[in-house]
Amino acid sequence: MQLEERKLKEIEHSDQRRSIVRAYEYHTDASKDNSKREFITTDEEYNYHFSNMKFYSITRSSFAYRDRLLFHDIVNKKTLDYCCGNGEIAIEMGKKGAGNVTGIDISQVAVNNANKIAQNENLDKVCSFKVMDAEHTEFADNSFDTIHEYGALHHLDLDAAFKELARILKPDGRLICTEALRHNPLISAYRKKTPHLRTEWEAEHILGVPEIMSGKKYFQTVNLKFFHLCALFAVPIRNTSFFKPLLSIFEKVDDVLLRIPYIQKMAWIAVVQYGNPKK
Repeated sequence: MQLEERKLKEIEHSDQRRSIVRAYEYHTDASKDNSKREFITTDEEYNYHFSNMKFYSITRSSFAYRDRLLFHDIVNKKTLDYCCGNGEIAIEMGKKGAGNVTGIDISQVAVNNANKIAQNENLDKVCSFKVMDAEHTEFADNSFDTIHEYGALHHLDLDAAFKELARILKPDGRLICTEALRHNPLISAYRKKTPHLRTEWEAEHILGVPEIMSGKKYFQTVNLKFFHLCALFAVPIRNTSFFKPLLSIFEKVDDVLLRIPYIQKMAWIAVVQYGNPKK
């Protein structure tokens, strides 16, 4: 593939990260399943290149909402994990009964990791992974019933990505996206202090609500839900006995606050369902 310089930098960055963490990227230091540590090459590299993983200790509500959307009516359906990374979500779609699961990523290291996980889980006949440019895929029109995307749109030319996703999604299909937002000034300040965690393109293209809603150019329906504002206060106590009870309280407060239009933009994470692609 003849790729632009920005994409070559994305490959280099992604290859490095997928070499450090070969699976379960969003495993945090608050997770109880220590067996997942086997997928981390060295703690020193992990602590430096994945120092933001502590924030993912609070993502249970957004992940649960995403999963309700994603796994609804997935049995025997043809699905795509778009920019799949190490392929964990694709594997979960296979476990939930999807008939055929494809994952694509620009990183060969990620694709190798994902194929290995599929083999280990005895899902390699259901799940397959390929290196592919997400802005110019090799799929036919109307290929997929369900497409999953997580934290990848801000790595891409957004208009090109939406155009391609609308092309390969079936007319009655669903695109489920999870993206971090750029509006909160404290979160933005943290990103500026940790430039090594992302590429220059990525840092400059974190999505806001206008960018998310620009998907209306290619999809007739866009349903957006916001998560994690007060819940961020639980991060410092993630390894204590009162973390879960307090997180539950913060989630209930967020459920009220994040219905208010201006405050919504201060959320950290948005989950979006796009549908009825414009052909």
